[in-house]
Amino acid sequence: MILSLAAALAAAVGYGVSTIMQAVATRSTHGLAAVTTPLVVAALLVDGLAWLLSLVALDRLPLFLVQAVLAGSVVVVVLLARWFLGARLRRVDVVAVVAVVLALVVIGAAGGEQPATAPPAGFVAVLVTGSVLLALATVPLYRSGSSRALSVAAGLGYSVAALGARTAHAADDLLGTVLQPVAVAVVLGGVVGAVAYLRALEQGSVGGTAATVSVLEVVVPGGIGVAVLGDVVRDGWAVPAVLALAVALAACVVLATSPANSAAEGQDAARPGDGAPASV
Repeated sequence: MILSLAAALAAAVGYGVSTIMQAVATRSTHGLAAVTTPLVVAALLVDGLAWLLSLVALDRLPLFLVQAVLAGSVVVVVLLARWFLGARLRRVDVVAVVAVVLALVVIGAAGGEQPATAPPAGFVAVLVTGSVLLALATVPLYRSGSSRALSVAAGLGYSVAALGARTAHAADDLLGTVLQPVAVAVVLGGVVGAVAYLRALEQGSVGGTAATVSVLEVVVPGGIGVAVLGDVVRDGWAVPAVLALAVALAACVVLATSPANSAAEGQDAARPGDGAPASV
């Protein structure tokens, strides 16, 4: 369990670091040119490594635990944005950071180690079909959908990818693992999540988009994991786990609206010396 939890934490840190690396790169280069810069390329590699670490965690830990830890990557983003981007950090952000950390400790204790089990009959077929339908629905949303609708699509996409990763099982060889049907849901879900999230950021605010995605990618797969995939909460920890999840999600929403998060996502944010003094 310790190694799996460490993998989840490392993945959260990786996602946060990657966001800051891309934010730093796009401050000097924009458009397609930014994609080819060494810093962005390195950030994408960090993203890939973080994703692989999340797969390691999902193989041994329940969805509600892993997804809550990954949503906590916003803590890394906000703190690093303060240090590297000069973003303003509010006092409420400091409280939210502490709340997320404490809540994740409780959630970790409530979940414990739970190796992935075989899904119910028909679940993989439903998940793959759902991923295809979600991808098809995202096409018109990308063209003319609202930021809110795109945020929901992104959250559902990441949820499908997480469910697929939790459902997947290791075959005798790498090719057998990659070619199993549920891999379609993992890939399509991840692509929908990434594309819809970026489009939502173009259409609306960073805070609203990040908050919506964070809540959905924890609640949806976490709930399905408990209801369908056999994820359980340790005896006597149900109430603390629910309360901790609520606190973690509320704190993540607060951090999603932070000026530091806006700066990390490449949108205008007040910085020390620009007329808005830093709170911390």
